[in-house]
Amino acid sequence: MSSFENVVVIDGKDHLLGRLASIVAKQLLNGSKIVVVRCEDLNISGEFFRAKIKYHDYLRKMTRYNPTRGGPFHFRAPSRIFYKAVRGMIPHKTARGAAALERLKAFEGVPPPYDKCKKVVVPQALRVLRLQPGRKYCKVGRLSHEVGWKYKGVVERLEERRKVKGAAYYEKKKQALRQLAEAKKTASVPAKTAKALEAYGY
Repeated sequence: MSSFENVVVIDGKDHLLGRLASIVAKQLLNGSKIVVVRCEDLNISGEFFRAKIKYHDYLRKMTRYNPTRGGPFHFRAPSRIFYKAVRGMIPHKTARGAAALERLKAFEGVPPPYDKCKKVVVPQALRVLRLQPGRKYCKVGRLSHEVGWKYKGVVERLEERRKVKGAAYYEKKKQALRQLAEAKKTASVPAKTAKALEAYGY
């Protein structure tokens, strides 16, 4: 994706997996380019044990003619689980659906190009707004870890590092803005410069 294209970056933390997937699928078919970060923090409604049983049932599904190579292919990473949820809501075997899926990117954590971008949330898919208080839910990252995803610790470590760097960057930015405000207050324009600016209408 080039820097000139309008890309929507969605922070997946505390969104319900299916609801977010359905909204993203519709927007992709309409032509939007979407990036979903922090897929490991997506939520699934229902208790963890139920989600794990359902996933293990899914892992047992295979083809009869060639079980080792024929598929279906069971993704373990949270970003790929989200991708497959979106794919199921898109006619991905048509040219239009394949083009729509090309416009989707999903990541665990927040990789470098997108850590400086503005991230948005989707209120229609937020767990706190859509799930009744007291209802059980589980995280996709934990489910992935239990079924064979090996990078939970790596992503957590990188996220901690990113948050520390982000906080330092924000403090530096606030200080620069304060200095700019102070400079504007105390700035004085020489009479000659002010006269020249007046001639140009400033």
